Amino acid sequence: MTLTQSSNLILLDQPNDPILGALAPFAATDLFIRQADKLHHSFIHFWQTEPTVILGMKDTRLPFLKDGLTVFKNAQYDFLARNSGGLAVVSDDGILNFSFIIPNDPDNKKSVPDAYEMMKEIISIAFSDFKLPIEAKEIVQSYCPGDYDLSIHDKKFAGISQRRIGNGIAVMIYLSVSGTQNDRGELVKQFYKDGLKEDFGTNGYPYLDPSSMATLSDLFQTDLTTDNVKARLIAASEFVFKANVAPYSFQAYLDETNTYDDFQKFVANMQKRNLPITDLMEGN
Repeated sequence: MTLTQSSNLILLDQPNDPILGALAPFAATDLFIRQADKLHHSFIHFWQTEPTVILGMKDTRLPFLKDGLTVFKNAQYDFLARNSGGLAVVSDDGILNFSFIIPNDPDNKKSVPDAYEMMKEIISIAFSDFKLPIEAKEIVQSYCPGDYDLSIHDKKFAGISQRRIGNGIAVMIYLSVSGTQNDRGELVKQFYKDGLKEDFGTNGYPYLDPSSMATLSDLFQTDLTTDNVKARLIAASEFVFKANVAPYSFQAYLDETNTYDDFQKFVANMQKRNLPITDLMEGN
């Protein structure tokens, strides 16, 4: 298969990187956004991680940040600061991270709400057979609350963010597929309690209640797997984009587009972004 500007949806299911960890998918996302702008490629991107808490930049400004990060260290969770907005979210083998990355036509630009609505449509179609209403609204006591939290009966199972560079757009979502969502919520709650002390729940950080969140398996009362959810999302994406999916390995895409060096540059950007919290925990 040869990539062209007319290629439909390039499917990249990025495996865990044993060296770079969760830095790798964020570096890849920046690469794909620029490829969407430059080459008019469109992507759907899946990735998962070992147990990791992904922080927003606001989280790195907690007054007692080291105390908060020690919560994750003691729980044997890795952590990093991402390059898009929002607050802390948990990633592990029961969480599926999914993005679509598309060019933004300068003559017919998609607004921020337009792009969010596209993601909501994909998720709604993917799980339409369960016949439960999926709403987009802020679940204020969840972790990383936002206007486009996705919930069923006020139980949040997903959060959406966006990143735009030039005329490329990435819309990213984490989906709590399985596992114990209450434990994930308690972990992040303790992070904020230790990182804020008596100011817990103030200054734009959530007064987190783990019961405000749930997994899709719990909400649908069925044992969903990430592979099953991927298949649903691929079918829904083909319907929404009116395009066929073309699967690629991540390495094959880098090789064919000669973008390995670009990817390494974006990895270096992520490492630089995370240097302050690395130094903090190492005592430098």
